[in-house]
Amino acid sequence: MPMTTELVPVLDRGFVQYVSHMGDDLTVANAARVSFNKVSEKFVDKDAKLIQYLAKHNHWTPFAHPQITLRVKAPISIRTQLFKHKQGFVENEISRRYVSDEPAIYNPRWRSSPTNGAKQGSEDFLECGDNYNTCNTVYDMAIREAIIAYNTLLARGVAPEQARFVLPQGTYTEWWWTGSLAAYARVCKLRSDSHAQWEVQQYADAIGKVVSNLFPVSWQALVPK
Repeated sequence: MPMTTELVPVLDRGFVQYVSHMGDDLTVANAARVSFNKVSEKFVDKDAKLIQYLAKHNHWTPFAHPQITLRVKAPISIRTQLFKHKQGFVENEISRRYVSDEPAIYNPRWRSSPTNGAKQGSEDFLECGDNYNTCNTVYDMAIREAIIAYNTLLARGVAPEQARFVLPQGTYTEWWWTGSLAAYARVCKLRSDSHAQWEVQQYADAIGKVVSNLFPVSWQALVPK
């Protein structure tokens, strides 16, 4: 079983970190077998075949019994996308009502805007050059001003719960995220898709690296490569 220090880096300052889990691949198989009042004491080939059958035919409830807790650090806008997944999850997030340490900010690799009339998404990464450097300069200036404003408001006695309003969407936040195996599989199938935002794809991949070590047979059946 992984130690609580196991951590998968994501983006420039983010991560997905294992905290704890309950159950294993045998838990999934036995949750399905209870229909016949049967149980396996040791995981064998027939259990793997049963798991593959369950995933193929969308019998998802046996995959909802195992639980995984992760600690995640991500930019606020990416956290918002991940928090859209509610079924099977509970989260507790760091609150800037109570903490006022210096915010960490995501430094993105710029991508071009979407083409063909698309309202969301992006194209390829922009090439380095004058245009790219200008984008960096504008972003850095905005971030610097936001951090100065945040610290000034705190220094002037403004409550942290209000001072945080000035912080940008690129500010990193952290949370504990507990969900079922089925719920995490649903997140990764949707957010690792090529149409998902590139940054959130990186978090889906990191989640997959952690969870696949805990439930290798179930994860391969639920989220095939």
